[in-house]
Amino acid sequence: MDKVKIALQYIMPKHLVSRLVGKLAAAELGSITTTGIKWFIKQYKIDMSEAAQSEPEAYKTFNDFFTRSLKSGVRPLVQNQDYIVHPVDGAISQCGPINDGQIYQAKGHEYSSLALLGDQADDAKRFEDGDFATIYLAPKDYHRIHMPVKGTLSKMTYVPGELFSVNPLTAANVPGLFARNERVVAIFETEIGPIAMVLVGATIVASIETVWAGTVTPPTGKKVFTWDYPTDGPEALTLEKGAEMGRFKLGSTVVMLFAKDALDGFADGVVPKAVTRMGQAFAKIED
Repeated sequence: MDKVKIALQYIMPKHLVSRLVGKLAAAELGSITTTGIKWFIKQYKIDMSEAAQSEPEAYKTFNDFFTRSLKSGVRPLVQNQDYIVHPVDGAISQCGPINDGQIYQAKGHEYSSLALLGDQADDAKRFEDGDFATIYLAPKDYHRIHMPVKGTLSKMTYVPGELFSVNPLTAANVPGLFARNERVVAIFETEIGPIAMVLVGATIVASIETVWAGTVTPPTGKKVFTWDYPTDGPEALTLEKGAEMGRFKLGSTVVMLFAKDALDGFADGVVPKAVTRMGQAFAKIED
């Protein structure tokens, strides 16, 4: 059955299906929308007591529900300044060193940081011999993405690609998954060096947004596009630790890249399959 699920992903018109689902998720359908939200909450056992608006009727569209905000104080930031924080709610897929430009995906599968970053060689060079972490956001999770540390935006890259599912089954069976799916790469300058926040699209992910550019995709493109941003002066965009930097409409994955010697090891419990909660300790900063 697993082989069938993977085979179907290769032949399914993933972009078409994803855009159609996206239109439905953005539609204001009244009681139909509310019924769908109630089903989703029950199906995935979502704790709505954490949401700023806990009643399903409060959301006009499914996208509004899916990108719901949380109550103030629900995700407090770790107070120890020696640590950067988890950027999302989800689960660790993999984490570890970038070896010879290769990132570990699953047993038998690696992909290059160069490919992940849209073949931007200068960007990939900045993360040689650094570290990475891949975090999977399941449908039940909170889908806003936050800053692990204070950073100033220097570059954004849109990379076209496939829209395979990014669940653990697909990650274990589709070579180079995160470097072949559509994605948005944001690079920030921080006190620990450059950080790449890679927002990876997936099947039925209707949209990837950032707080500075709004919706980056859709529409989907056929070419790599890059935007450079000033890192000083009045037009520089600096986001504080824990500040929202983007969001997914429907679930996906975030891949983070760190420069060499930026981290002094991951925090206790940060291992594959571990649950993550935004704001908790993620990794210790190198002294």
